[in-house]
Amino acid sequence: MDKATLVGIILALAGLLGGMFFKHVPFSNLGNPAAIFMIIIGTIGAVGIAFPASELKKIPKLFKILFNGKQEFSISELIPTFTNWANIARKEGLLALETQLNEVNEPFLKNGLSLAIDGQSPEFIRDVMNEEIDAMEERHQAAASIFTQAGTYAPTLGVLGAVVGLIAALGNMADIDALGQAIAAAFVATLYGIFTGYSLWHPFANKLKRKSKEEAQVKRIMIEGVLSVLDGQSPTMLEQKLLSYLPNSEREKYLAAQGQGGKQDE
Repeated sequence: MDKATLVGIILALAGLLGGMFFKHVPFSNLGNPAAIFMIIIGTIGAVGIAFPASELKKIPKLFKILFNGKQEFSISELIPTFTNWANIARKEGLLALETQLNEVNEPFLKNGLSLAIDGQSPEFIRDVMNEEIDAMEERHQAAASIFTQAGTYAPTLGVLGAVVGLIAALGNMADIDALGQAIAAAFVATLYGIFTGYSLWHPFANKLKRKSKEEAQVKRIMIEGVLSVLDGQSPTMLEQKLLSYLPNSEREKYLAAQGQGGKQDE
């Protein structure tokens, strides 16, 4: 689980409630059904208008990604795989890697290895795999834009909610005390709109973009690994090449786990 997402949500709520506490704003003001209805239902409706159903049905999966703390593959996990393939290819030839295909669960990597075994040129393999990455990034960008748009709509709907509340409040100015309470309640919609927009939806979109960037980086390293095996590089050279993608701290952990020790420059 991605603890940062959960902790961030908790801290955002704590910041809101803490601010209300120190400003002596009663928490009961948050229980405004009209404001909640206008912001939540209004944002859902606006997003529903803006995006096709085929993209909206992916929202539950997007929340799962947001709270998923670990990628399916990491660079340090890929290095032993590629060095093993390089060793097999140098000793027995590329065709010997066919036996390894059944052990590859990642479709992108499996496709790249299959192309290499089939004797496709490095340029063709790179083009095909890069095209797949580009398509993936475009899909991810479209998914993240759902939350980006929600973050844009929610604050605006909050202003709309405040206007509606003020209209209702100013419609009856005979009771000054009631008028003050009505005006305060009117701005609850603005509070909900700004909070959800800038503390939830926009940060969610940013995290999805970051995760997409990390996944694309791992896939590009897969391309380099496949092409290096195809090129006949030695396992040692391939390992050194892939280690260059790791930050110094992770590189040292990998080397320590492999029993090599030592330090390398970042």
